[in-house]
This record gives sequence, C-alpha cells and structure tokens, in this order.
Amino acid sequence: MSGGVISAVRPEPDACLRQIADYVHSLEAITSEEAFGTARLCLMDTLGCGLLALNYPACTKLLGPIVPGATMPGTGARVPGTSFELDPVQAAFNIGTAIRWLDYNDTWLAAEWGHPSDNLGGILAVADYLSRRRVREGEKPLVIRDVLLAMIQAHEIQGVLALENSFNRVGLDHVLLVRIASTGVVTRLLGGTREDVINALSNAFIDGGALRTYRHAPNTGSRKSWAAGDATSRAVRLALHALRGEMGYPSALTAKIWGFQDVLLRKNPLRIPPQGFGSYVMENVLFKISFPAEFHAQTAVEAALTLHPQAAKRLGEIERVVIETQESGKRIIDKTGPLDNPADRDHCIQYMVAVALIFGRLTAEDYEDERARDPRIDALREKMEVVENKPFTTDYLDPSKRSIGNAVQVFLNDNTETERVAVEYPIGHRRRRKEGIPRLLEKFERNLRGRIPPRNADAILALCADPERLAATPVHRFMDLFVV
Repeated sequence: MSGGVISAVRPEPDACLRQIADYVHSLEAITSEEAFGTARLCLMDTLGCGLLALNYPACTKLLGPIVPGATMPGTGARVPGTSFELDPVQAAFNIGTAIRWLDYNDTWLAAEWGHPSDNLGGILAVADYLSRRRVREGEKPLVIRDVLLAMIQAHEIQGVLALENSFNRVGLDHVLLVRIASTGVVTRLLGGTREDVINALSNAFIDGGALRTYRHAPNTGSRKSWAAGDATSRAVRLALHALRGEMGYPSALTAKIWGFQDVLLRKNPLRIPPQGFGSYVMENVLFKISFPAEFHAQTAVEAALTLHPQAAKRLGEIERVVIETQESGKRIIDKTGPLDNPADRDHCIQYMVAVALIFGRLTAEDYEDERARDPRIDALREKMEVVENKPFTTDYLDPSKRSIGNAVQVFLNDNTETERVAVEYPIGHRRRRKEGIPRLLEKFERNLRGRIPPRNADAILALCADPERLAATPVHRFMDLFVV
C-alpha cells in the first residue's frame, strides 16, 4: 500500500473477539464441579450483598425505573429484595448497583483487579426476563444451572483479561471488564450467534472505559458503587442491539490510530495468557467474608483485630502504627487527609485499620458519618506509616499463590511495641475455603433474613442447601422468592 491510503476492506475479527465468542459458545467445555460449587456459593453471597445494601438510602435512591412509572408488571425482570419489575437493561443496573454498593462481594486480584460477581446484574436480569418470556410462549424456562454456567464464563472472561492487562495504570476503571464479560455472556444467553457475540463485544470495546476519577482522592465518591451496575446494564443494551442485527467492528481493538489498543492502551496489545479461558477464575475467586472492605486491606484488618485487645486500652500511648502491604495496596488505598464520605473511607487502609484497632470490628456502618466523627479514628490515622513489603508484592502477583499479605505492628511511646502480626491469605481465599464456607453461609443467612420475610427466607435457604434441586429450579421461580 502506498501514499498512506488505508484499505476499506473489513478484516477478520480481532483474535480476542474470536476467542471470547468461541468460549461462550463452548458450553460443554466447562465440567469442573469445583467451579459449579463455587458459583453456587458466589450466587448466594452476591445476592446477600445486594440485599444488605438495600438498608442504605444512598443506594436505594438510585433503584427502580429510570423514569417513574416505566415498569413491566408481570413481564419484567425482578430486582431481589424489592417489588420492582423492570426491563432487563434497567434491572441489570439495579441488581448490579445493589451488589456492588457496600464493596462486599467477591474479588479478583491480578495486574488488574475487580469484582467478577458484578456481572450477575446482567446475567440475572436477562435470565429472569427470558424465563418469563419463554413460559408465556410455551417454552422451557432457563434454570439456575444456566445462571451458574454464565457466572463461571463471566468470571473467567473478566479475570483472565485482568491477569496481564493493567487498565488502572492508564487511568481506566476495571468496570470496563464487567461490560466486556457481561456482553459476551448475555448475548449468548439471549440466543445470539457467534457473529452476534463478536459484534456486541466489538461495541463493548469501542465504548472504551470509565476514568478512575471517582475512586481516587480528591474525587472519591459514590459513583464507584454504581459504576459496575452501569457497566453490566450497558452490556445488556449492546447485546439486545446485536440481536436486532446491529453491525460490529472487526478490528475494534487493533485498528491503527482509532482502535482500543492505540487509543487507550498506549499502543500496547491486549494480552490473553496462553492458558486461555476455562474455569480457573471461579475456582480461585476471593470471597469477602469478614469485612466490607477493599480487598487489598482485608488481611490488614484481620491483623489489626488480633492487636485490638492490646491497642484499644492504650490508644493514648500509641506513637506510631506501621502497616506493611503490597504495591497495589499502597498505590490504591494509602490515603491521608480528610475523608468526606463512606466511599472515601472504605478505600483508605489507615481508616480501616484504625477502626479495627479501636473497636475490634469493621462493618458497613463504620464508614458512615456518625462513626467517622469519632476523633480517635483520625488521630490514629495520623500516626500510621504505610510501606510496601516487596515479598508481599511478589506473592500477590504469583499465579500459584495470589496472596494478599499485610502486616500491622503498633509502637508505644514507652519504647515497647506489640508483636508484628502478618496475615498472607484472607479467609475468603481458596487456600482458606474450608474455613471460610461456614462463615460465608452465615453471612448469606444474616443478609437474607435482614430483608426477606421468614417464609421465603426459609425456602431460599433450603433450596440453596440442595445443589441439585437449586440447579434445576426455573430462574423466574427462584427470583419470585426474593420479591418484597
């Protein structure tokens, strides 16, 4: 080609688009019973997180139809813990927003991080809507096993793309991976062909990514709690467009000058590891069991709780507190100065450690203004030093470990100090799964009974305790149990 003329011949779809499309249509390839078992736990935990968030007006004010009265009685998708029946796009926003609001659902940490269960917003909304439509048309509804399979796939797409691609380093928020993963999976759920999936995915990449502005000082704010709901609902919209025959853009990633890689990745390629897509992410996903806290701080809070009995009775004698963390933790949640809202506080490692040292706990209420006004919290924050522990960083990035280590030590003004408490793996880690599952089930029941009437709560708990019966349950029947 000469003279800089660009050919108008449309190329073959980018490799990434083809790989994801092939994966979401290879249903028989996912056979891991561990993945399906973990997905069941993830479904329960994620729904429980969403139910707990409904106690907070800052969350519920965003829920319901986007325009008052724009509901779909009898035909729309249900929003668990409410009476809303909405179109699947808005239902996905509602479910996804509630799930993410308290920063309490599962986590994936790699070169990029995120919360793969955020995709459940789009998956549940579409599955419920489709099931109700199929029943009306005399067809078989989707069942919960279809939801679990879609969750495994969405976790895998989001998590594998996060392994070697750091979007945060170019200023982009990780929710772009929610949009991409949800788009691939819900397009297939809606009956889309391989070509439909490629077309929808290309538009998901062309959307680019939200800036991380709302996650970092001095602009930290509540958008970080609805950004994933926005992403998964956008995916449903793009999938529905594709099902109507809307065209795609085959070199959305690799197009020179105008493609995703040149514009947003600083001309670096989007990398997919040789392992490809399977069920690795669901098998290794991290559950937030103990604390509604940004995951890089989970083990720091656990360590601080160990020190609480020693620190709480000598708060006035504390000279300094040293927190050792991973590079990612230091970069993201090492924060000084005023914290203006709950979204600011749950992304500050000093705040979380201070609350744990003072009160011996960390709950969602501890981020609210009433608790934050306790002068002891900021006084203790000012005495904290956050440093990177390089072995913690190395093990954090090691695919065979995926640890999230932190250590806390308190130094007193009489030249004595507490023991240095280090915790490498949080209770929600795969390496502590046996220890964590009973507490995960307790968390689910507590959140469930806090919102759902006793009779339905009992029915949900019995159903979820029977994996085979749950897997065979029609999605719309399952969702009906969560109507309030």
